[in-house]
Amino acid sequence: MAEVTIRTARPGDWPGIWNLMEPIVRAGETYCWDTGTDEQQARELWLEPAPTEVFVAELDGTVAGTAQLHPNRSGNGSHVANASFMTGAQFSGRGIARALAEHVLAEASRRGYRSMQFNAVVQTNTRAVRLWESLGFRILATVPEAFDHPVAGLTGLHIMYRSLQRPGGRTGTGVEE
Repeated sequence: MAEVTIRTARPGDWPGIWNLMEPIVRAGETYCWDTGTDEQQARELWLEPAPTEVFVAELDGTVAGTAQLHPNRSGNGSHVANASFMTGAQFSGRGIARALAEHVLAEASRRGYRSMQFNAVVQTNTRAVRLWESLGFRILATVPEAFDHPVAGLTGLHIMYRSLQRPGGRTGTGVEE
């Protein structure tokens, strides 16, 4: 299997990002985005200004996944990171999501975030839930019927969390850095 390369997104990456993002948005199964979101709207939502940083995972020169890292909230909540991830369906099962997640966790730790919180992990997205749990996230709560899944109907949204602190108060992800 070819090696995954993860790097900060460049302006020329947008067509590849949109190529993998559009089917995910249209399906409406894992993101709380309007399924009619057009390319320009998606670009504005994904490529937010600093302090947001966007990453791409490349496999054989193709954008296979993307992630967005930013503070969960501004001001007094800015020490908690938040991130969003998308991986192209054709790359499923090839370790792209895990590699991207480990990279983003390491980057969040490097930037001094103390923890990471996901505000809306769709309960039926079991592959993502398993990945996050395997990386040390835990479900803090599930908001019942908060997501209208196009196939499963009303389902919950998990709020997931993990510390980025090592024992002794130092930042670190607990994953290979």
